[in-house]
Formats: sequence, C-alpha cells, structure tokens
Amino acid sequence: MNTRTISGRLRGAAALALLPLLALTACGSGDTGGTAAVGAQASPVPTDDPVAAVHEVASAAALLPADVREAGKLKVGSSIGFPPGAYYPNGTDKAAAGQDIDLADAVAKVLGVELERQDASFETILPALGSGKYDFGTGNFGVTAERLKTIDFVTYINDGQGFAVKQGNTELTGKVTDLTELCGLTIGTGAGTTFEATLTAQKGVCAKAGKKPYDVKVYSENAATLTALQQGRIDVIMSTINGLRYQAAQPASQTAFLGEFHRLDVGFAFKKGSPLTKAFQAAVDELIKDGTYTRILKKWGTSASAIDASRINPPEHT
Repeated sequence: MNTRTISGRLRGAAALALLPLLALTACGSGDTGGTAAVGAQASPVPTDDPVAAVHEVASAAALLPADVREAGKLKVGSSIGFPPGAYYPNGTDKAAAGQDIDLADAVAKVLGVELERQDASFETILPALGSGKYDFGTGNFGVTAERLKTIDFVTYINDGQGFAVKQGNTELTGKVTDLTELCGLTIGTGAGTTFEATLTAQKGVCAKAGKKPYDVKVYSENAATLTALQQGRIDVIMSTINGLRYQAAQPASQTAFLGEFHRLDVGFAFKKGSPLTKAFQAAVDELIKDGTYTRILKKWGTSASAIDASRINPPEHT
C-alpha cells in the first residue's frame, strides 16, 4: 500500500471522525447530545438580542386562562438539536439558542409568563401534549392534515420539506420535484417527522412508474443522519428547508441543498382544544406588528420563511 493511499484514508477517517461534531448542521429531529458546542463553531452565534426589548402586552396576556396568569409559568417541550431552529452553541449545560428559542421566549414575554423548558426528542413531544406533560411544544412542527386531528397549532413561520446530498453527488444534481426522482435511492430522515410520513405514504410511486422503489432509513439523531450520508449508507437527506440550507452553508458538512420540495406552515403545538391558542396567536401578531419578529428571523437567516399573520389550525398546504 503506497503512502498516498494511506494518507488519503487517514484524511477520510479524520473527516468522518468530525461528523458527530457537525451534528448541528444536520436537520431533522432528535437530540444531538453533547457534540453541539463543537459543531456550532462552524457558524458563530448571532449576537443580536431582539427579545431583550420585548414587554408584556396586556391585551394579549388577558387571553390567557386565569389559572395560567396566576401561576405565571408555562411548560414547553422543546426539541433542541439543530440550527437555525434550536441548538446548544456552548454545550448542553448552557442555554439553548435559535429561532424557535427566541420566538418562544418573545411570546412568553408578551404574555407575561416564564417558560419552563424541557428538552425532549422530537417524536415524543406531540404525544406528550395530551397528557399535560407540556403546555405546548416547539420543534419546527409542520402543520399537516393528520396532525390536525389531534393537535392544535399556532403558526409562526412557513418552512417545509427539502432534500440534500453529499457534495459531488452525480445522481441528484437539481431540484427534486417528484418522488419518482428518488427511485432506487436510499433516503435518510428523522423519526416521527412529516418527512418520514411523506416517504412512507408515497412509497408506491416508484412501482407505479415501473422503477425500483426507494429505501427509507430513519434516524433519531441528526449526527447519525449526516454520518450515514458522508459514509455512503444513504444517498440523500430529507429534512427542513431552513435546516438543510443552513447545513449546506457550513463547508465542513460537505452537503449540497437541492431546494424546496413542499412548503408547510410551522407552529407552536398544543393539545387539541387547548385554551392557550388565542393568546399565543395574539402574541405572535404583536411581535410581527412591533418588528421583533422580523429581527428574529433576520438574526437566524430565515427571513424567507416569514408570515404576515399567525393562524390557528390552517389547512395543510397542497
């Protein structure tokens, strides 16, 4: 074995060793664990603090149930694992950061309540809302017809589904507009996500087109998905538009964003029939009106996902 081959393999091994440290540039669901602080070094944390100037708005706070106003606290289950939504820039023993963190904190200030944030894996949050474990959940939850059967949503951005591949991929080089373009490939995605649901529901499209079916591999951690892509165990990642765009902007991740596939409204999630939704809608609208909302999205590079007004339980985009 020549020295060139050895050095090449060593470089490859070193690159793969770094992948867990880049977990936060991956996007989907799940907890990235203690690797977050190192991964975040790829992109410095924005220093702007739009939330600092937010104050209680009496008209919005008055929409809260009396017992919530008296307690002055709300429990939020948060899926924290990837930027720009929510991640740990300085380790899991330090405060989380991201678009979802700022928006939830700003809403709480408008409503005059404190948040008790509890980390949770993405796929466990929605089922836990009905039991009262959390008052609401955050995690880039897309509004779908299926989820609307059991969950109430208050929208705050418009994000959606997209695809990414390893840089240099020659099988997929442009925007994916139809799932038949993925036939014969292996797709990695997050557990309990709209991506998993979409891929599962449409798995028959390849057979109808006379093509080899695509294979779906589901991961509960973002680091595992990105590692699988770089090691060639999957061909493409399906995840959020904003997350994949952010990931591709980090040179060390070595991924290429293939564009938007399907847009979805994203919202705070509540148990069905929650008395909190009108207050949250009013709070988001206040943030939009006073400019805080625009500053938060600009801070995290997600201005393209801005909405004009919050909605309660809008129908899924078709």
